[in-house]
Amino acid sequence: MDDTDGYFGETVAARYDESSAEMFASDVVEPAVDVLAELAGDGRALELAIGTGRIALPLARRGVAVHGIDMSRAMVARLRVKPGGDGIGVTIGDFATTKMEGTFSVAYLVFNTIMNLTTQAEQVACFRNVADHLEPGGAFVIEVMVPDLRRLPPGQNAVPFHVDGRRLGFDLYDVATQAMSSHHVEVEDGRGSYWSVPFRYVWPAELDLMAQLAGLRLRERWDGWNREPFTSESRQHVSVWEKPAD
Repeated sequence: MDDTDGYFGETVAARYDESSAEMFASDVVEPAVDVLAELAGDGRALELAIGTGRIALPLARRGVAVHGIDMSRAMVARLRVKPGGDGIGVTIGDFATTKMEGTFSVAYLVFNTIMNLTTQAEQVACFRNVADHLEPGGAFVIEVMVPDLRRLPPGQNAVPFHVDGRRLGFDLYDVATQAMSSHHVEVEDGRGSYWSVPFRYVWPAELDLMAQLAGLRLRERWDGWNREPFTSESRQHVSVWEKPAD
């Protein structure tokens, strides 16, 4: 792994689209793009952790000017070779602190990526950084899981999220620190590979407080991109905070 790319270096980037194929399906991508295009309006969109362009490319095809931030040059290289990828500006850096020129109508962070910031301080810094880049009335959108702690019986700290004949994925939780990590084992042609990524899980109410510290306020919270009601049974949420127009 190239340390400059964090946990998403060449080895992960080379198979990222394939390993996350379900997230590239049109019925997953299009509802997200619908929401983000509506929020962007005639303004610009900023994607934190733009990766290989799963959301940025179809959003740009809607006529939205998209700029991205990402630490992984390997992931961005995959974006660049896709149709339209060379027309999207990308700044290499940490999305919690990297500064951009100009302002944006919407900034967004999808697919649990807020949890790639592994301390509360970094997550708070991300909200403040986004607030600095939003136009008055602009929106910050996060898509993230609700911590799945109800699946942990006493004494257990592992929750499987993918199990089949060639791939095993499980999350490890530390409920004392909100630290967690995802572990991936893949078997191909009789040979196994393993990689893991650290995270920090975060509660919806905690995100709301981070937003408040950054001068943002909650506008909407849904179960998903189709704007289903968020309930106590929701296992994920899409939340929209806005920067006051005044």
